[in-house]
Amino acid sequence: MIRVALDAMGGDHAPAAEIDGVHRALRDLDAEFLVQLVGQPAAIEQELARHPDLDRARVEIVEAPEVIAMDEAPLEAIRRKRKSSLVQGISLHAQGASDAFISAGNTGAVLAGSTVLLGLHQGVQRASVATLFPTAHGPALVLDAGANVDCSARELECFARLGTVYMREVQGIAEPKAGLLNVGEEERKGGAVVREAFDLLKAAPHVHFIGNIEGRDILAGHSRLGHVDVAVCDGFVGNILLKFYESVGALVHKLIEQGDPALLAHPDIRRTFEFLDYSQIGGAPLLGVKGIVIICHGSSPPNAFKHAIRMAVHSVQVGLTERIGAEFA
Repeated sequence: MIRVALDAMGGDHAPAAEIDGVHRALRDLDAEFLVQLVGQPAAIEQELARHPDLDRARVEIVEAPEVIAMDEAPLEAIRRKRKSSLVQGISLHAQGASDAFISAGNTGAVLAGSTVLLGLHQGVQRASVATLFPTAHGPALVLDAGANVDCSARELECFARLGTVYMREVQGIAEPKAGLLNVGEEERKGGAVVREAFDLLKAAPHVHFIGNIEGRDILAGHSRLGHVDVAVCDGFVGNILLKFYESVGALVHKLIEQGDPALLAHPDIRRTFEFLDYSQIGGAPLLGVKGIVIICHGSSPPNAFKHAIRMAVHSVQVGLTERIGAEFA
């Protein structure tokens, strides 16, 4: 039985959205797993009572009286609030009492707590938030998506290796293609860090590096080299790219609504919006730490938590953290 620890108090709509998501996961997903709800027992029990059909044999409650707020300084918060749902959840994973951890709480605190309590794999300089972008040709992984605003060339090379392992082991792509996000395809484009990263990636034996790519190549695929599986960039660029992508669905919805609102009810159009819905992905894996950690949006709806649980369970099943450890060893 796979044990997934879920920070029940972390999101903007906690714990209702988290527990609604757990209910859907237990009902809809096939894998054998149980969920450890970490947080304030009274609040959790109140939400669980809304789901009398929920399989309580597959739910554990782990008491954590404190909550780390979204605006708290990450490192200070994890040191000061040792009994918070976020720290307690990561600690369960670090102690081997759970197999994965999910949170929609303070992203910086999840990153700091995971780095301190779980540690980094040997050879990994910094953990990276990796986000899957749905595209017409299959998912593309963008990293870093916001954890590391300033990156060295060596760290960008590390992100490419982490992304390659993830896409190979979790997405089942035999030889993922990795590109370096830049302002042009030419080899000497970009700033000093990006140019140095290009040279490192060109020589990296464990990465199928296709060269510099531009923003349009992530969704449409590279004009000559086809689908890009891994797009590497620093967290400043990656987070802007992610937030821009998330606006695409709202823009398309608005344009259809203004032109022909009746089309919104058409099954094909509805499927398109489901495809663009980030909650279908679930969350973003934090790659490089010694464990399975999934970071969700603070505003995540229940469906996102359901799919984050699916992502966590699958990552455990394929032995993702062990594969990353072996790759970097």
